[in-house]
Amino acid sequence: MPSDESTARRWLQQLEQKLRARNRAIKTTDDYYEGRHKLTFQSERFKKIFGGLFDEFADNWCELVVDAAEERLNITGFRFGDSPDADEMAARIWQTNQLDAQSHLAHTEALIAGESAVMVWPSTTESGIATITVEHPTQVFVATDSANPMRRLAALKMWTDEWTGDHFSTIYLNDTIWKFKQSALRASAAEASTPAASMRVARREFGPTLASNWQRREVEGEKWPLPNPVKVVPIVPLVNRPRMLKAGVSEIRNVIPVQNLVNKMIADMVVASELGAMPGRWATGYQLESDPETGEVLEPKISDYLNKLFINEDEKGQFGQFRQADLGGFVKTIEMGIQHIASQSRTPPHYFYLRGEFPSGESIKSAETGLVAKVRRKQRPFGESWEEVMRLAFAASGDSEKAEVVEAETIWSDPESRSESEHIDALMKLKSLGVPLAQLWEDAGYTPQQISRFEAMIAKEQLLGLTADDDLEALLAGPAIDSPDLE
Repeated sequence: MPSDESTARRWLQQLEQKLRARNRAIKTTDDYYEGRHKLTFQSERFKKIFGGLFDEFADNWCELVVDAAEERLNITGFRFGDSPDADEMAARIWQTNQLDAQSHLAHTEALIAGESAVMVWPSTTESGIATITVEHPTQVFVATDSANPMRRLAALKMWTDEWTGDHFSTIYLNDTIWKFKQSALRASAAEASTPAASMRVARREFGPTLASNWQRREVEGEKWPLPNPVKVVPIVPLVNRPRMLKAGVSEIRNVIPVQNLVNKMIADMVVASELGAMPGRWATGYQLESDPETGEVLEPKISDYLNKLFINEDEKGQFGQFRQADLGGFVKTIEMGIQHIASQSRTPPHYFYLRGEFPSGESIKSAETGLVAKVRRKQRPFGESWEEVMRLAFAASGDSEKAEVVEAETIWSDPESRSESEHIDALMKLKSLGVPLAQLWEDAGYTPQQISRFEAMIAKEQLLGLTADDDLEALLAGPAIDSPDLE
């Protein structure tokens, strides 16, 4: 039974509420990744003395935790069954949509927010190649079937035009696509019913709305609703650390409390060093200055201690100085917090430059074991999502046969750090076991396109009857050409 407008509006209302609820958590993790931290342990006395001096202070380790994993999530190609044509088509789709770069954005946002999304749409150009775009998790929400989480029921994309302030939303269903719009004036009237909502309008934020406030958004040359050409919801979520009956989890969720502790201790250390720059002094028998008119004892100022000579007229009077503040306790607590971040996030300690000798060789490989294992685990769910994206891209490009290939594999670069000599030595040992040359090339990190060129080069050399001992310099120089006698 085809979907009607009431069904689309129900999905719009439900998914909008879920998207907004999730965005509150995403804002926190995004702020911490960007280094916008709050000193949550500030005491009232601290705020009174220093005001907003340290409000924007952050010793940001959250960015490192995310980037350490993301930089090892590199896709080099796809393999679809035993069909080289499908592999080549996947590579063409990938390169056309600049996904070498865009895939890193998708992985980064998924690690920060717990989830990101990828949209597939039929080509609008003469190439016929599907369009693939990476979507920000604050703008997209995908609903899946509770009985079968692999089945997507609906998806919402919602955004605000930066220049006009108008709000837009699109509901994607299996058979139809529904587009809605809410003008900035209508949204302002709907949202300004409360003081908090009025503030959001003033800041041009997108506050809560009702499905009834959305108006049809009709695009010239398109039907309303628009038939879904791929027959399934064309948005695929990339979920970080998926669990049963749970949403994706941010990579820095457990890091934030310890990050707050580190910020607090560093701020305290800065305060202690500032106050300790001029150690407290004491005196006995010294007469403080007083107001000549009122006789009130004046509180000494810091400037009173600079460039002045003090004379104690009391015979038993003494001068002294308090011991300088020891910052070692702060340093130890900060290092403890950073070690906890390293342990909880499975980030190698040498990424944090903790005290001690920097590891090398086997020590680095041992220290990075946890990170490598974590990255390999992320490759599985991310890889499944990218394979579904490529199947949708095949379907959107008009190739239904390739879209039905189930035996698909995402090819990732090796996340383990190894020297070139170690890597090649390991490959040579695998060759002695009879591993095919094409597989060794893939293990060496070459892309499917490079491997195809290697095979073509080898075929050309065999055609020319060359061997390893032949003079390849002559081949590269090309055939000799007789020049006419200029004389």
